[in-house]
Amino acid sequence: MFRSILTSRLQAAFAAAGIALPEGLDAAVALAADTRFGDYQSNAPMILAKQLKTNPRALATQVVEKLDVSDLCEKVAIDGPGFLNFRISPVALAAKLLAIVSESSVGVDAVADPRTIVVDFSAPNIAKPMHVGHIRSTFIGDSLARVARFVGHKVITDNHVGDWGTQFGMIIHGWKTQLNREALKADPIHELVRVYKAVNAATKTTRENENGNEVPLEPEAVAKAQELRETCKGELVRLQSGDAENLGIWKECVRLTLEQLERVYSTLDIKFDHYLGESFFNDALAPLVDDMLAKGIASISQGAAVVMSDGSVKPEQDPFLTQKDGEWVPAPCIIRKGDGGFGYATTDLATIDYRVNEWQADEIWYVVGVPQQLHFRQVFAAAQRRGVNTKMIHIAFGSILGPDGKMFKTRSGETVGLLEVIDEAMERARAAVNEKEQGFSDAEKDEIAQIIGGGSVKYAELSQNRLTDYKFSWDKMLSLQGNTAPYLINAYVRTRSIFRKLGDAANLTSDCNLTEPAEIALAMKLAQFAEAVHDVLADHRPNTLANYLYELANTYHSFYEACHVLNSEGVVRNTRLLLCEGTSRVLKQGLGLLGIKTTERM
Repeated sequence: MFRSILTSRLQAAFAAAGIALPEGLDAAVALAADTRFGDYQSNAPMILAKQLKTNPRALATQVVEKLDVSDLCEKVAIDGPGFLNFRISPVALAAKLLAIVSESSVGVDAVADPRTIVVDFSAPNIAKPMHVGHIRSTFIGDSLARVARFVGHKVITDNHVGDWGTQFGMIIHGWKTQLNREALKADPIHELVRVYKAVNAATKTTRENENGNEVPLEPEAVAKAQELRETCKGELVRLQSGDAENLGIWKECVRLTLEQLERVYSTLDIKFDHYLGESFFNDALAPLVDDMLAKGIASISQGAAVVMSDGSVKPEQDPFLTQKDGEWVPAPCIIRKGDGGFGYATTDLATIDYRVNEWQADEIWYVVGVPQQLHFRQVFAAAQRRGVNTKMIHIAFGSILGPDGKMFKTRSGETVGLLEVIDEAMERARAAVNEKEQGFSDAEKDEIAQIIGGGSVKYAELSQNRLTDYKFSWDKMLSLQGNTAPYLINAYVRTRSIFRKLGDAANLTSDCNLTEPAEIALAMKLAQFAEAVHDVLADHRPNTLANYLYELANTYHSFYEACHVLNSEGVVRNTRLLLCEGTSRVLKQGLGLLGIKTTERM
């Protein structure tokens, strides 16, 4: 990667010039803000000169005299008050282009220090359908796992499904009393949700009046609802105690849900190494709490086992404190409730133990929404007190909004199902394919629609900054114009059409001579693919790669308009074919890292 090589050379030049870099200044080289002056730049001499109270241009000159980048750059210019501008030479770009078209890595270097990384993402609940709220975790987590694997890390993906909890008391009671076997056979998740909702509604002791306010039911109805609650609690207790009948019902709910989830994931081309749900860690919870109490990491407060602030960090950095009326007050993390039950924090701590001890995880990434920030801050802090040194990262994300800027829901107020979103996208893509009749068979149309539809939903998500909310728009998502999956896939199709026209005549050689500005611009953009890939993992933002691919497609279209490919000859033609092949490979690989397939025609 040019950027990392230039950074390393610049740091060496500072050392050779006898100039020590202060802590916090690493003499980094970055992409140039204005490419009229260079491809890369560094303001390190200017910053250091200010600290040393010396002339920045004189300092920059001193460094450049010791800087050897002749194999990469035509020149290193000192501009303004100490800026260093680097212009990559056409020869260096040509060598990188040849690597891109010949190497399976597409010119992307592997990491120097491979890590074992566990990526925890998607995590739907058993007996519930996946909905639009799962889009962000599922697509972001899958893309990050793909990128991490591609650059050489050992990645373990774990779908930590919600397969245990109080809802199963209601589901089991509903299974025994209200289940429609035919409906269960036709659509298991829909029937399980219906049963749960029916039982849950019957346990309510209030109703909503015409003004939208909750009012109590009649005493007889309240008593009946309370009795049903106790019945459901009893079913849950029997499940937790290992009752054979209830355990069998629970296992069937898990099996049916996982089968349907696999169909969703298969449609989306998403795979997991493990499905270790909450139930997997049940036996570890009580010993874990006992150990934390024995070691003084946790204490008893009002009958519950909790982790509290130990005063080791500043209040504003302490996850076990919160502000109330201008004062810092305890915000305990409950690991065992007063009634003896365990919460999510306990399960997450046990899960960390397993991932560290069994999988030897160096890092654990949790792709979970912003609202869980405090939960993970507390869990990570508690794990660290227990001696866990593994790096744990909460990769947070915002919400998906409807066109009205509110939470994306159906007209009836229900959460939009994920499968419904995917099916709708594919139907719309199929309609678009039908409009542009190009002699495709029905099977080819279906395949193209699946690629375009599924890719459009994924790209609409992954092109967004994960921390911001965004509006869901069908029209924008499926457009052939702008920053969309169809636009990028179409750019790939355009590169392949050139080679289809040439057939066997497309005999690429290593002859490459970049001369035209459009050729050099495209070669430079292709060379930056490696940097974009590694930048994704720097802050866990797939939109870095998505935005790069969009810029690459635009650069390719500009090249295509400015430089004739098929009508050129000799080295010029070979050079331009290499650029087309490089663009094709980078678009295919880059989209693949986002979990998006390509098609040769559309």
